[in-house]
Amino acid sequence: MRSIRPSFRIRRDGGARRGTSRVLTAVALASALALTATACNSGDDKADGQASASATDTGSGDGKIKIPDDIRNKLKEHGIDIDKWKHGAWKNWNRDDWLREADEFINPIIKGLWDTDRMRRANDPEKSVDSNDLSGDQGVTDPTPAPVNAKAVAPRYHSNAATAGKVFFDSPEGTMVCSATVVEDPAHPGKSNMIWTAGHCVHAGKKGGWYRNIAFVPSYNDSGRTADQLRNATRDQVAPYGVWWADWVKTSQQWIEQGGETGGDGASYDYAVLHVTPEKGGTGKSLEETVGSALPVNFDAPAVPKVSSITATGYPAAAPFDGQLLYQCTDKPGRLSLNASDPTMYRIGCTMTGGSSGGGWVETGSDGKPALVSNTSIGPVSSGWLAGPRLGDVAKGVYTSVSRKFAGR
Repeated sequence: MRSIRPSFRIRRDGGARRGTSRVLTAVALASALALTATACNSGDDKADGQASASATDTGSGDGKIKIPDDIRNKLKEHGIDIDKWKHGAWKNWNRDDWLREADEFINPIIKGLWDTDRMRRANDPEKSVDSNDLSGDQGVTDPTPAPVNAKAVAPRYHSNAATAGKVFFDSPEGTMVCSATVVEDPAHPGKSNMIWTAGHCVHAGKKGGWYRNIAFVPSYNDSGRTADQLRNATRDQVAPYGVWWADWVKTSQQWIEQGGETGGDGASYDYAVLHVTPEKGGTGKSLEETVGSALPVNFDAPAVPKVSSITATGYPAAAPFDGQLLYQCTDKPGRLSLNASDPTMYRIGCTMTGGSSGGGWVETGSDGKPALVSNTSIGPVSSGWLAGPRLGDVAKGVYTSVSRKFAGR
């Protein structure tokens, strides 16, 4: 998440910082992508030169990229050769070639890229917010909440938090990680392939573009192995429900136009929705069917005074955490306003750090059913609290557009 110190920082991985995002933006095309905001760490920035990549795996074994002509032509318009991309051309972060507009997203699957070592070493992207952003005359801000110690989720995570997982992606700083949540798809009841995360986990904001090689791992490290134990773990042990690449992403236009590595701009719109597809392909099962659950999203959540408690879930990566284990915080939210013209955010006491960015915030409604109402976006560098956007019409527009994109498929 992006964090605020007394200056704050935002991060896109599982580390100790927190992140933010902007308004609605459609992410375009290729066959797979994924990513998240708030906390991330820099790991090995070298992909295996022998890894294979494909937009759609036909199983022909000829080593060629099978990708629709319209997508291939779209990439060529931007000077991108998909065959070179999979062999490392994605590492070119030249600003002139860094795609940033809503319809320019590309994320071809590179099979085997996210191996256990790259996942384990991924960091959280940091974002700082100056203390001036918290001046008392900017909207309504309640007193800073008392810290709430994050509690470890008991393994297996699939039994206790089936919708939670990690988003991995590559940035100019290296391999990064965020947290994310499996959410329902109105167009495909019971068969959703959609996840929710922070905007800063997929897009760099006003001075950059879309991140690359975005992938989601549900129930990451399901059995709760320690970092030392993970050094010898197999990929199936680290990712028991597979690796799912984003094939479409959307975040708010506000985040794209205003978001950045430092500052609180865009935090009220710091969310993103990803549609994913399995790296291995061919199973026929959706993400929701694979993990057995998906959360509804509440775009009309009650005002802060009417919310008794919210539970935030994520994989904090910054010290004293290491990003390998799942944690939760539950607290009654307060209000946080960074800009009087933007929607007021939820804020809770929580000691989770970067890497927890993008993780879901869940409230149980009067009907007794849980629903996602926000995601981790920002928090202070010193930790102690987290803030997330309150979801409204802009967030609903992002969500609905992704659902409609795949409604007939």
